[in-house]
Parts: sequence; C-alpha cells; structure tokens
Amino acid sequence: MEHKLRGLYAITPEHADGARLLSEVEAALAGGCRIVQYRDKTSTMPERVARARALRELTRRHNAKLLINDDLALAVLVEADGVHLGKDDGNLMAARAMLGPNRILGASCYADFAAAQTAEAAGVDYVAFGAVYPSPTKPNAPLAGSDLFFAAKNRLTVASCAIGGITLANAPPLIAAGADLLAVITDLFSAPDIAARATAYQRLFEKAQS
Repeated sequence: MEHKLRGLYAITPEHADGARLLSEVEAALAGGCRIVQYRDKTSTMPERVARARALRELTRRHNAKLLINDDLALAVLVEADGVHLGKDDGNLMAARAMLGPNRILGASCYADFAAAQTAEAAGVDYVAFGAVYPSPTKPNAPLAGSDLFFAAKNRLTVASCAIGGITLANAPPLIAAGADLLAVITDLFSAPDIAARATAYQRLFEKAQS
C-alpha cells in the first residue's frame, strides 16, 4: 500500500550554531524535502525550545512536517506535527494518546521486526529500521537488512523508514525493497549543495514510482 509518508526525511545535524542549522534546513526544504526531524542531544533546553519554534515556523512556510526526536513535551509545546521515539524514550501508546489521532508518531525498531509489529499495534504511523548501512552517527549500531522492508510492505499497514549511513548512491535498493522514507543526516547536510541533494533524493522516489 502507498503511504502519504514518503520521500526524504531530513534529520537535523548537531550544530552549535542555530542560524546555520536553520539555513541548512531551509535549503533542504527548498530542494523539496517535506519531512524534517529536529534531533538535538547537546543544546540546553532553552536553546532547544527556541530552535524547535524557529523550525516550526520554517516548516510551516514550506508546507512541510516537523517531528521532534525523543521529546514528546517539546513536540506538544511547539505544536510540532509529531514525535519520533526510540526504545527508551517513553511508552508509544501513551504518546499516541497525548498526540491525538492527527499527529505523526514514529518509532525506532532497529533490526527487530517484532518490535515493529508491537509499535504498529500501539498506533505509530511509521517504523524505522536501521542502521541499514554503517553509520557515522551511530557507528556501533547493528545492521538492519533490506528483508525488513519487504516484510513491512507485506505484513504492516504503517510506513517504513530506513536510517543509518544512507547516501544517494546506496539509497535505490532500499526504496526497491519497500522503504517509504529515507532518514538522512550526513549525506544531506554535508553536501556542497543541500537543496540539490534533497531534490536528488526526492527524484529517486519519483523514479521508483514511475
């Protein structure tokens, strides 16, 4: 089945510089990215609130979705479109109840299909499998095989997201295997032209559909 959640899923890099972060996300949005996750493990809480609010404004202007990584309270505070939770970031059913039916809830399922089935039953909109390739962000993560995306396509009704070490060159087999979303940090935000790289990712999905 086709999901409305499809395409490049930009995950923000860790930046000390908030203005640089916003300009880079704006470039990704200009390139056609329509889903952004604000992931920030290092800034202070006031900085995170300010950045999340600025990203909320920016994504609204581009008619794009903003999700917050691992922080349900922050997502609710800034009226984000949803939240992404890892294994230890809280109860998915409680998060769904707090978010209501119309916001997006995503869950990290690593290389565990049973966890994805549990997450679907809890009411998530997408499940994320990874790392699909060795990742500079999480170098020790166990690798998730493309068979997980085949299984998700055939046995789940929610979207599936690939994350970890994805580049423009190694992305097509993931889409072919059934991944609806490609979550990318380094290959997008380290590109010499972020907007052009975002456009190139979106084109992969268009090509796969045609």
